[in-house]
Amino acid sequence: MESDSSKNGGNVQMELKLEKSYMDPQLERDVSEAWHEMMETESRGVANRVVDLERRVLEQGDELVCLKATLAEALRRINILEGSRLAHQIVTTPVQARNGGHATTPTNAPVLKRPTSYSASRTDLNRKSYAGSSLPQRRAIHYQSTGSLHSDSQSSSSVSPVPSPSPRATPQPLSKRPPLVSPSQTTTLHKRWSSTGDFNQHINMQSKFSTKSFLNLYMKPSTTSSSNIKHGTRDVSYNEDDQTLKMYLRGRPVILHAPTDIADSFDLTKVSTAPSERLKLDWAYGYRGRDCRSNLYLLPTGEMVYFVAAVVVLYNVEEQNQRHYLGHTDDVKSLAIHPNKLLVATGQCAGHDKRDARPHIRIWNSVSLHTQAIIGVNEFNVSVCCISFSKADGGSLLLAVDEAQDHMISVWDWQKGENGHKITETKCSVDTVVAAEFHPLDRNNIVTCGKNHIAFWTLDAGGTLYKRMGIFESRDKPKFVLSVAFLQSGDVITGDSNGNLAIWGRGTNTVQKFIKNVHEGGIFSICVTKDGSVITGGGKDGKLVQFDPNLSKNREEITIEKHFGGVRVVSEGRGSQLLLGTTRNCILVGTVGLAFQPIVLGHADELWALAAHPSVPQFATAGQDKLLQMWDSMSHSILWSKDIGEQAHSIAFSSDGCVVVVGCLDGQWLVFDTQSREFLGKYKDGDEPIQTITFSPDGNLLAVGSRDNNIYIYQVSEQYRFSRIGKCLGHSSFITHIDWAEDNQSLRSNSGDYELLYWNATTCRQIVQSSTMKDIKWATNTCTLSFGTVGIWPENADGTDVNACCTNSVDTLMATGDDFGKIKLYSYPVSQPKSLNHVYGGHSSHVTNVTFIHDDSRLVSVGGKDTSVLQWTVS
Repeated sequence: MESDSSKNGGNVQMELKLEKSYMDPQLERDVSEAWHEMMETESRGVANRVVDLERRVLEQGDELVCLKATLAEALRRINILEGSRLAHQIVTTPVQARNGGHATTPTNAPVLKRPTSYSASRTDLNRKSYAGSSLPQRRAIHYQSTGSLHSDSQSSSSVSPVPSPSPRATPQPLSKRPPLVSPSQTTTLHKRWSSTGDFNQHINMQSKFSTKSFLNLYMKPSTTSSSNIKHGTRDVSYNEDDQTLKMYLRGRPVILHAPTDIADSFDLTKVSTAPSERLKLDWAYGYRGRDCRSNLYLLPTGEMVYFVAAVVVLYNVEEQNQRHYLGHTDDVKSLAIHPNKLLVATGQCAGHDKRDARPHIRIWNSVSLHTQAIIGVNEFNVSVCCISFSKADGGSLLLAVDEAQDHMISVWDWQKGENGHKITETKCSVDTVVAAEFHPLDRNNIVTCGKNHIAFWTLDAGGTLYKRMGIFESRDKPKFVLSVAFLQSGDVITGDSNGNLAIWGRGTNTVQKFIKNVHEGGIFSICVTKDGSVITGGGKDGKLVQFDPNLSKNREEITIEKHFGGVRVVSEGRGSQLLLGTTRNCILVGTVGLAFQPIVLGHADELWALAAHPSVPQFATAGQDKLLQMWDSMSHSILWSKDIGEQAHSIAFSSDGCVVVVGCLDGQWLVFDTQSREFLGKYKDGDEPIQTITFSPDGNLLAVGSRDNNIYIYQVSEQYRFSRIGKCLGHSSFITHIDWAEDNQSLRSNSGDYELLYWNATTCRQIVQSSTMKDIKWATNTCTLSFGTVGIWPENADGTDVNACCTNSVDTLMATGDDFGKIKLYSYPVSQPKSLNHVYGGHSSHVTNVTFIHDDSRLVSVGGKDTSVLQWTVS
């Protein structure tokens, strides 16, 4: 029985083996294909899950960064409140002691108010509250910026009231009487409220980034002999018999008569002291979008960060507050945000002064505004046009591209050593490079693009960069690859000069997908939002196009108004809002589904014309971009802007402020009503630019200074009709400045060949005996060459260094703007050749004009080619 059953079992096994051996081959193939398909599906599922996990990790990291930034901001504000409370206690305690313990205020005692600026309180925060953050700390000490060499602090902040279209009275400056405090209390208060530079001085700490050590990094100055031509006040002399002072400009002697009240006691060897008043940057108008990219971001603190001229601006739109990083010495050209969203890197170009304005990168804290590192001093040649922090490793590396002929690309370990450690450097491209970015997911991968190229770089463990050029099909290769971004999958997306989008596979150098004709003209910016949507900005057509995460054909479009310019930068704002930087130096905010509103406006071309309203806190500017703009200095906003159709060079208000006159480059001058903006008339004097234009104090006469060497005098009617009286002939070069005397009859003028001439305006005749004019009282003091301005000229001045000057309404202060981007503040008169002053930076081009607001509480300056308008408080 058992043998039969075992026999039957053996037969069954043999049958199964036979069936298996005779299985259909097609069935085997089907089974194999099914198995492979199942494995591929599983692999794709695993890859998708990995990508999803990477995205979630990044989102959680962003949330942590926002929490840290919010905490830092809260601590900073708490510190401000504590400082104000302490200040209040310190100020009131002595008064109570003097009044038997009763807190009474004397009738004539000044009321001390808490200042609206709070930049100075950040020093203590940086050393105490912020030291425990997760920010990579190289050193325990935070160094001051070189900006403190040019102003009283490397940072500034201001709070503006809610914008109002109607002019409001400007509050009187705070009393200059010092608070009555004890020495110990003064020290405590000062440590909390002083600027970065002052803080370092109090604790006797010399920064390694101070001017002396910064200059030591540069080569020794040339020892070549100086020119034999006499310049400035170096060879000044005073003739006691004639009571005249002689100075030289480009070898030409200039004779100036001393006023009677000081002529007998005038001493060349005396040194005029600097004024007790100081300037502080209150507001920076404008934005640099005409030629810079990737320079507009929203920080977790709610502030936008961008730059104009040599100022990096942190602007909170909701609170109408600006803070400023002033560490740079010339044009800022690039900006990058660290992955922790707290550190900012900014790169600048070379400037006028090779010792002090060399291209380099500054890394600074966006909460405290303290400089963390200065990278690449003496390493860059022209300017740092592109910078990027590494993302996949937490921001330990910094990428930079030099805008020199070979466009050298360098990678830095910015936290290592004294000024960072350069890991590697190599030639990027002979053609223009417009963008360079670290890959956000793949460690040590870099993408650069520009004219005729896109390149994919890999940094190996030994610090060597390997380059792979992107491969286009010949018919699709553009002249420029203008923008680059990264999809959530890690694929690279680029926009080109033909208006096309290309998607490059992650880890490859080939195009996976090509979308044609997204824009008419170049795609200047691509923004990938948190939800994966892709938004592109057109520089020529001014359009925004929004794609879904799959880049399907379903898309939304919106076109911004043409007068704002094309789209230069697109970045994420609050919630679903977008921030747009434009090619005409404007910043807009809005969404693709709704309209965009301007929040920052400025000029887009060279700027010379500036004038303050005679009775309200407003001022007007006009530039070669053909825009006339009226500004309110209190609300920090533009009241109105008008395209006048002509390039402007000079501007003036009538004595009652009802009209404004604009001088143009073609010899025309235009008249506008300041309230209605109505065009009232057009006049023409020659074909040369109108260099300067000014009304007499009573408003009955107008003097027009032209580049044709003549001054034209006009009679002004009650309806602001102008009739020419005549023209003043006598200058041998173009007119630069004109001042009216308080008698409404006399003029003085400067010219391009350093002449100072006097005129009778009613007869248009020159007053040859200049000694008779030495005691005349002048309504304005804009002539840079006079006895009262001798000290504004440096020892080696060549006559063109100082572009503009002005005095406040009581003639106690004089401000100047020069060719080196500096604003200087003097005590007036500046008649001593050795006159001390306060120097302030912020502009990166020639400071072409300066003026005090009517109540002397503020000073406004304009930079020529940097197109910026800077407003300073006087205190």
